[in-house]
Amino acid sequence: MIYFVIVVNFAKNIIMICFPCAKINLGLQVTSKRNDGFHNIETVFIPIAFNDVLEIVPSENGKFSFSTYGLKISCDNNDNLCVKAWNLYNNIYKLSPVEIYLYKTIPSGAGLGGGSSNAAFALKSLNEFYHLNISDATLKKYADNLGSDCPFFIHPEIILARGKGEIFEHIDLNISKFKLIVIIPDIQINTSLAYSLVKPDANRKSLKKILSEISIKEWKHFVVNDFETALKDLFPYIAEYKKFLYDNGAVYSSLSGSGSAVYGIFESDIPSDIFKFFNNCIIWTGKL
Repeated sequence: MIYFVIVVNFAKNIIMICFPCAKINLGLQVTSKRNDGFHNIETVFIPIAFNDVLEIVPSENGKFSFSTYGLKISCDNNDNLCVKAWNLYNNIYKLSPVEIYLYKTIPSGAGLGGGSSNAAFALKSLNEFYHLNISDATLKKYADNLGSDCPFFIHPEIILARGKGEIFEHIDLNISKFKLIVIIPDIQINTSLAYSLVKPDANRKSLKKILSEISIKEWKHFVVNDFETALKDLFPYIAEYKKFLYDNGAVYSSLSGSGSAVYGIFESDIPSDIFKFFNNCIIWTGKL
């Protein structure tokens, strides 16, 4: 995946362009509720080449600004994680102002980590833009201050995640030959609501052990996302989408994160009928 492009214009100003990526969750076990109000989870993060575009340029009027284009974002600009990333750095390093432009193609509230990815890539881009030489370890600490999923996007790769989603362990998954379709309906699922409905369970086989014992063709029987059970009555489309994907040849299908995106993994080409069935949704396809 291509993540960064650095452009130097004729006035010797650096323009930073990066491409924050999305992720899907393979399995998601909510194991316990923490004293800080968060939950402990076990999941596998898989980055996918579904990207936003983030551009940073020197400010022309000496003031910081942030603008968004493309898909609508559900929060005010001042609450956007890219702005919070800038404020975090500016409070520490007292930076010269920049203009940040974000073009959104990853829908919000879909369980694809778009906002977290934007924040992490903003941290990385600003680090490069200002030559701050911040270490990866410190970048991950800064990212954790912005959101639970953010540290993953500092170096997005297939990883087993625990804790709030910030404790990482390498995991081997031989999935590069498989094809992926991600279906995003015009629905946003509130993460706080989803967690309020889920029932934590620490007394079961770990996701890591499950994945080490079975092949991808057995995943649909053993690899679960706890949010599917928690949300099934409020959002019956999840089961409907999964059934359609399985009926059309998917070897595995799941809700990503707390939703709303549902994805299917295919060993061969994705049937064209699938695109007709989901014609009112945003659809992304690619390789794992």
